[in-house]
Amino acid sequence: MIHSVQKYARILSASAALSLLALAAPQAFAATPADTLVEGFAIDDIITLDPGEAFELSTAEVTANTYSKLVALDPSDTSKVVGELAASWTVSDDGLTYTFKLKPGLKFASGNPITAADVAFSFERAVKLDKSPAFLLTQFGLKGDNVTDKAKAVDDATFALTVDKPYAPTFVLNVLTATVASVVDKKVVMAKAKPVTPTAEYKYDTDFGNDFLKTGYAGSGPYKAVTWKANEAVVLEANPNYFGEKPKLKRVIYRNMKESASQRLALENGDIDVARNLEPNDLKAIASKSNLAQTSAPKGTLYYFSLNQKNPNLAKPEVVEAFKYLVDYDAIGATLINGIGKIHQSFLPEGQLGALSDNPYKLDVAKAKELLAKAGLKDGFKVTMDVRNTQPVTGIAEAVQQTLAQAGIKLEIIPGDGKQTLTKYRARQHDIYIGQWGSDYFDPNSNAETFTSNPDNSDAGKNKTLAWRNAWDVPELTKQTQAALLEKDSAKRAAIYQDLQKQVLAKSPFVVIFQQVEVAGYSSKLKGFKLGPSFDTNFVYTVSKD
Repeated sequence: MIHSVQKYARILSASAALSLLALAAPQAFAATPADTLVEGFAIDDIITLDPGEAFELSTAEVTANTYSKLVALDPSDTSKVVGELAASWTVSDDGLTYTFKLKPGLKFASGNPITAADVAFSFERAVKLDKSPAFLLTQFGLKGDNVTDKAKAVDDATFALTVDKPYAPTFVLNVLTATVASVVDKKVVMAKAKPVTPTAEYKYDTDFGNDFLKTGYAGSGPYKAVTWKANEAVVLEANPNYFGEKPKLKRVIYRNMKESASQRLALENGDIDVARNLEPNDLKAIASKSNLAQTSAPKGTLYYFSLNQKNPNLAKPEVVEAFKYLVDYDAIGATLINGIGKIHQSFLPEGQLGALSDNPYKLDVAKAKELLAKAGLKDGFKVTMDVRNTQPVTGIAEAVQQTLAQAGIKLEIIPGDGKQTLTKYRARQHDIYIGQWGSDYFDPNSNAETFTSNPDNSDAGKNKTLAWRNAWDVPELTKQTQAALLEKDSAKRAAIYQDLQKQVLAKSPFVVIFQQVEVAGYSSKLKGFKLGPSFDTNFVYTVSKD
C-alpha cells in the first residue's frame, strides 16, 4: 500500500504528506488537480474501514462510495429501497424468507465475479465477528451457529435470507441498506485472513480478514479505498470494474481538517474543493465569493448528550429531568447551529415515520434547582463530559457547562478526538457523552432500537445500543420496540413510535438538542456535487470538474 501513498502524497497538504511518509514537503499547488476531488472533512471518528465493524458517520460515507449492497436507499425518495447488486427480490408467503436475484456480470474491484456466495459470506463474517453493527443482522435471529443456514447462496445468482419473525418487509429491506450489509470479496478477504485461537467468547479460528480490512479493501463500489491514515487522510481511486455509472474523477481525497476557519481558508485558496464542517460565520463568509457555492441537506442525524446511569447522581430521575431544563436551546439555535441545524428534542428525526416535532423543554434554572433539591443535591455536584474537539460539539458543551453551573453542577469537559471519545463511550466509562447519532437505515426502528432497547444491561451484553452504553435498563420499552417491528399497518406503527418518543422525552438519560442540516461550501468549478439525506448517500462518483 506504501506505493499508493507515494503516488498520491504530492496532492496532499505538506503536513499530511510529511506525517504519512516522513517526506519533504511537496511543492504547493495553486489549485487541486483536475482529476481529483479534495474534501476538507473532520474524519477523526474513523476507527476502521471494515464494513463488518465500521459504525461511524465518516466511515459510512467512505464505505458507501467503495462498497455495494444488495439494496440501497433511493436518495431522491427515502421511503423507497432500490436494487444495487440485486436485480429483484421476493418475500415468501409466511413473511420469513427473502430471495434476491443478482444482476448478471457483476465484478469486484479485484476482477473477481460477485456471486451469491460472496453475499452469504459477508453476512456470515459480520455475524460471527460480532462487532458493534452486528446487532443490525442478529436482530433477525441470525447467530454464529445458524447464519450459514439462514443466509445462504441458493446458486451463484440467488441469495436467500430467512428471518425469525414476519417483520414488516420495509423494515427488513431498510436494514439491508446499512453499511454492515456491504458485500465483500470472499477470495480477497480470506486470502488475507489471519488464524486465531478460539476462546469462550470467540469460537472461530480465523479473523475473517478483519485485521486486513481495517485499512485494506475488498469491495465493488464506484471507488476503491487506497489509503487511510488515521487523523490525516483517506484516498479513494476510481474502480474500473464498477458496474454502475462510472466515476467522473480518478480519485477522491478526504483530508482530516477539524477547524471550520481552516477549511474556509483552504477552500478560498483552492487547496481543497469542498469544505464539509463550516460553522455559521464561515458559511456566511463564503456566500459573497463568486467562485464558491454552497449547498445543504437535512440529515437524519441528531446531536445529543447522555447521562451514564452507572453514575449514582446521574441515575436519579430528578437529576435526569433537571438536565433537560439546563440547556439554553434557544441560544444554541440562534448561534452555534444557525443554518446547520434546527432544535429537535425527540429521538426520531423529522422525515421518518412517526417522528414528533414537539420540543417541550426550555432553559429553566429555577425548575432544575427544585428537581436537584428533591434528589438531595441542592448544592449540585461534580461531573465530567467527554467531548470530541470539533465544532459545534465543543461550543455546545461549553454552553451547557455554563447553564449547568447556574444550578450548582460543576462540569469538567474532557476533550479528545472522535476515536478517543467513542472508544470510551462504547466501554461505558464516561459520565456524560456528547455527540451525534445518525440513522443506520431509513426506518424508525434504526433510532428506536438504539435509544429504547437494551435486552441485556450487563457489561457482557451483546447488543451495545445507546441505551446499553448508558446503562439504561428498560425491559418494557425493549418489548414495545420489538413489537413495533411486527406491525405492518403504517399508521399503527407510527403511533407506537410516537408513544416511545414521549416516554424517552420524559424519562430517558438522553438530552436530544438538534437535528443536523448538513452544509458544504465548494468550488464553483465542481459539477454534480450534492449532499444526500444521510452520510451514506453522500456520493462522489457523480462529481466532475470544469
